[in-house]
Amino acid sequence: MTKSRYQNSKSFFGKTRLILGLLGIIPFLLVTYLFVYENIDLTDRVILFSALALFSILTGFSLMRRSADQLANLSIETGMVEAGVKSEPVHISADQELNDIANHFNSAVSKLKNTQSDIKEQSIQLMIYARDISQSYIRTKEGEELRDRLSRYVGEHLVEKLISLKNGVFIENERREVTIFFADIRSFSTITERMAAEDVVSVLNQFFGTMVDIIFRNNGILDKFVGDQLMAIFGLIPSENSAPHDAIKAAIEMQDATEDLMKVRTEQDKETFEVGIGINTGSAIVGNVGSENRMDYTVIGDTVNVAARLEQIAKGGQIIIGEQTYDQTQGRFHIQEKEKLSVKNKTEPVICYNVIR
Repeated sequence: MTKSRYQNSKSFFGKTRLILGLLGIIPFLLVTYLFVYENIDLTDRVILFSALALFSILTGFSLMRRSADQLANLSIETGMVEAGVKSEPVHISADQELNDIANHFNSAVSKLKNTQSDIKEQSIQLMIYARDISQSYIRTKEGEELRDRLSRYVGEHLVEKLISLKNGVFIENERREVTIFFADIRSFSTITERMAAEDVVSVLNQFFGTMVDIIFRNNGILDKFVGDQLMAIFGLIPSENSAPHDAIKAAIEMQDATEDLMKVRTEQDKETFEVGIGINTGSAIVGNVGSENRMDYTVIGDTVNVAARLEQIAKGGQIIIGEQTYDQTQGRFHIQEKEKLSVKNKTEPVICYNVIR
């Protein structure tokens, strides 16, 4: 910004020059007219008054010119700050009003700078918050995905229990009444001899995928897969029904699902099979088996052995249950007594029952 833009008639500086020019020219022309056309004598008094008038005009012009220059300088200084050419406060030596304007301008600029600094700090803080929230969301999402993957192996209940442990402490072993569930594909070894290895894996994944969903839906926990055999535990997850009830209900749904699956395979001219299921209820040790590097959360005890024995005698499509399982579910399912079994390491025979679907 230069001073030239304040020379036109629209500026205070330009208007001041015009006014002072008019104030000086008009009296001069008036005096000239009086002396030339009115024949006024040039006396000492006239000369004195003329000199005083001229002095007043020049003095006023000088003062007005000085104020105009100060105003122009103030505009130039503030313009340089606004354009970013200058960052220091505006300092001018001018009339009181102009000094006050400069001080007010400096105060406003200082407040704007402070506000801008605060906005930058808040923007940086918001960016940090946004980054933290984004990272937290990613970790939460990864945690949910990991939890979902783990629950496919051991069940959601056990995953939640492991997550809730503090300081890396293992789940404590405890004796509890549980219902043990075994399901096994009958004559699967013979069937697999007529199938390609890829087909064997495919049918097992299809079968177990459906069966595990049924177990989870009925409040069971998947313990393990052993070849074509599945083991589950009922009674560790709180339920409206008893653990034997949930286990038998899951077994019936599993047999129905197997029949539906085999109908589809028959239509596709593929190998079919049946499933035998054994269920037993009783006291068992529930907890960790293994080492600090590799732990297995499972159940141990005679109840488990009897459940495995009941599964072995179950024919394809059958559900065989133990006596305590029967006692806790009487009147809720169609059940008939099957036989008494001699089980290894047990002096008394085991009474078992057949669930009629």
